[in-house]
Amino acid sequence: MSLTFETDGAIAHVTLNRPEHGNTIDTTVVVQLRDACEAMTDDREVRAVVLTASGDIFSSGWDWEALAGHGDDSVEAARDAGMLNDPFGCLAEMTKPVVCAINGDAIGGGLALALACDVRVAAADATFALPETGMGLVPMAGATQRLSRLVGTGKALEMTLTGESVGVEEALRIGLVSAVKPQSDVVAEAERIARRIAERGPLAVQYAKEAISRGIDMPLEQALRYETDLTVILQTTEDRAEGVRAFLEKREPKFKGK
Repeated sequence: MSLTFETDGAIAHVTLNRPEHGNTIDTTVVVQLRDACEAMTDDREVRAVVLTASGDIFSSGWDWEALAGHGDDSVEAARDAGMLNDPFGCLAEMTKPVVCAINGDAIGGGLALALACDVRVAAADATFALPETGMGLVPMAGATQRLSRLVGTGKALEMTLTGESVGVEEALRIGLVSAVKPQSDVVAEAERIARRIAERGPLAVQYAKEAISRGIDMPLEQALRYETDLTVILQTTEDRAEGVRAFLEKREPKFKGK
């Protein structure tokens, strides 16, 4: 399997599994990722996801060798294979938060994949880069759009236009990642964050993610109304009532996602 998927109670684990190829991303990875996203969406027990990779590299990018045989039609081949547009949108659009454990370098398509997640934890020796302009290409799979929204236009332009890599200290400073850990601890930290998320009200988490991810593209006034609408909807749920009861009774809530 180019990508493995398993669940452990409320936490799902998705792992890139091509370490011998630097965890490059090909058609098979894209298809298997979409299948995993569908399975996680349908599983009511899953409340958070941890995405990582086997080996010492998170992903060295796209599997250009798989496209090399297409010559000048390589971009068209990538489009036909689902590697253009938004192949990782299934992660970004999923109602369940995704924590990315970046256990090594995230380059090109690998960085695009990490950017589609909600929280990123990086290994202390990881580097990040979008080298595609050096190949005469524009970074694809949402990389330019998600990077600029995350770190700001100036830094996104610098990384994209120069193709130069960024180390973890810089990545932490600009908000590309939220935590840095030794490589041996990065998955455990991602799991800790995922389990903390899973303990909270699943509907509240879902609506909070939606409010941020959709609201960022709205004018502020519209986004505020959207936030209020989601809050009103949440007031009608069993989970909201359980949260209030648990607070008054000074106990841990038992959320059901209803």
